[in-house]
Amino acid sequence: MQLISFLIFTLGVLAVTMYLTRKDDHDSSDGYFLGGRSLTAGFIAGSLMLTNLSTEQLVGLNGSAFINGLSVMAWEVVAAISLVIMALFFLPKFLKSGIATVPQFLEERFNATTRKITSIIFIFAYAVILLPLILFTGAKGMISILGLDTMLGMEFSQCLWIVVILIGVLGSVYAIFGGLKAVAVSDTLNGFGLLVGGIAISYFALSTVGGDKGIFEGYALVKQTIPEKFNSISNPDGDVPFYTLFTGVLLLNLFYWTTNQQIIQRTFGATNLAEGQKGVLLAGGLKILGPLILVLPGLLAYYFHTQGLMKMPLKDNGLPDADQAYGMLVQTVMPVWMTGFFAAVLLGAILSSFNSALNSTCTLFSLGVYKGIINKNASEEQIIGIGKKFSWIIAISSMIIAPLLMGQTSIFGYLQKMNAIYFVPIFAVVIVGMLTKRVPAIAANIGMVFAFVVIIGVYFTGLGGIIDPKSDMFILHNFHFIGMVLLLSIAIMLIIGKATPMAKPFIHKHSGDVDMTPWKGAKPAGAILIAIVLAIYINFADMSVIGAVATSEKAYAGLFILGVVFTIFKFIKSANSKDTTVK
Repeated sequence: MQLISFLIFTLGVLAVTMYLTRKDDHDSSDGYFLGGRSLTAGFIAGSLMLTNLSTEQLVGLNGSAFINGLSVMAWEVVAAISLVIMALFFLPKFLKSGIATVPQFLEERFNATTRKITSIIFIFAYAVILLPLILFTGAKGMISILGLDTMLGMEFSQCLWIVVILIGVLGSVYAIFGGLKAVAVSDTLNGFGLLVGGIAISYFALSTVGGDKGIFEGYALVKQTIPEKFNSISNPDGDVPFYTLFTGVLLLNLFYWTTNQQIIQRTFGATNLAEGQKGVLLAGGLKILGPLILVLPGLLAYYFHTQGLMKMPLKDNGLPDADQAYGMLVQTVMPVWMTGFFAAVLLGAILSSFNSALNSTCTLFSLGVYKGIINKNASEEQIIGIGKKFSWIIAISSMIIAPLLMGQTSIFGYLQKMNAIYFVPIFAVVIVGMLTKRVPAIAANIGMVFAFVVIIGVYFTGLGGIIDPKSDMFILHNFHFIGMVLLLSIAIMLIIGKATPMAKPFIHKHSGDVDMTPWKGAKPAGAILIAIVLAIYINFADMSVIGAVATSEKAYAGLFILGVVFTIFKFIKSANSKDTTVK
């Protein structure tokens, strides 16, 4: 029964995807890399959501909720604010340029060197860090949650290789032969399955607690038993202190949802601005529901553990292994007849992250490196052909590297550090490029290299102790550090721009590729999403914690950063107002 339900859903998604994309244009750059600019709101929202969801989140974020409680919902709920900003500010500027990649926009705003630097940074980050980690964490998650090694009678390492290759080959087929449209369609179908399966886990768990009285009585009992876990305001020593929501957490969310090529590429394929805005804002609404899948199961696992309803595996220090919380809850409450369906849904989530990253890597290489550097006169056929070949090379390399990551002691910590290295420099350049008119390319390139070098210098030298809570040198939260580096990078660009401004202000021209008529409901929908986010935080806030948060010395660092942000934006506004007088 398990195998049958697994095959029905997996093959069903493949069949529907092939049918819906059978007439797509795969012979042109727009057709292959942007789905022929034919993506509507539903496909954009579904693809955004499932590209974002992975086993790292299903396992990692629920594990974090097991330890820290509801406050870790910040990574989901605050994302809705970032998506509002994407829909209203970033997306119109990207679509106006008619681009396929973020580096293309930076070339238009600055110069070809800026595009080359950002393209190479993106490709390196995706090929060496992101893709192998998606395969490794995805395979490990499937094996742990479903007990595949025991089921198949294999050693864990042997099973890992098999699952890695399975995910890698299936993901490559979608990305390489189907292009972006196939990725978006399969993402949407798998996203629906993940939503159903993810909510079902919480439903069955709450039903177990509530019994005949139902899930709402079960929820009330859980909240009454462990009220400390249902506080949206984390204390100063938590993983996501409340004051960091306005600096590093918001910053990382903003980059991820407004500038990360892997995520936003499907928005570049929108049939028009209105559909793009609808899709992005719909994704924002879905992110608000994210805690039902990515946080609530972790809280329920904690309740089951403390009430003796579920026995958690222990780590060497005798404490529960939080990363096993989600898998243990699935095994405890999920009916046998649904496990095959859930396995298919889980595989879909992993495939989505992998094929989206692979498609983006292919796009960046084909348009940014091959056509931009190697063969500037390349034909459409050559661009697509080299992109497919490069994708196979990257896919196979990722499949080889992924199992070797078993030797890493902290995959999650490693990924977070690597992300910050390229998140901050690229986001800083995009911000300056969009908000200023006279900052020259040399300023952008220097500011980007500065941020890159500083983060590496602090992370991988003895200076790392200043942001490590376990160190005696600890003086600044890592999220504040990231925010300060971003601001310093922007400040350097603005200072150079003031000293050596461009002779003529940058004029953002419409490429004519996309209808730029905005959705009339975009601003009201954005305002509603922000209001819902605030309401959620207020509803679950334990006000007794606010005093401790407000008096923490780390909170003052956050206020300082916010003050600098205000000053910089006032400077930009002043500079741009003067630009308008230049003829």
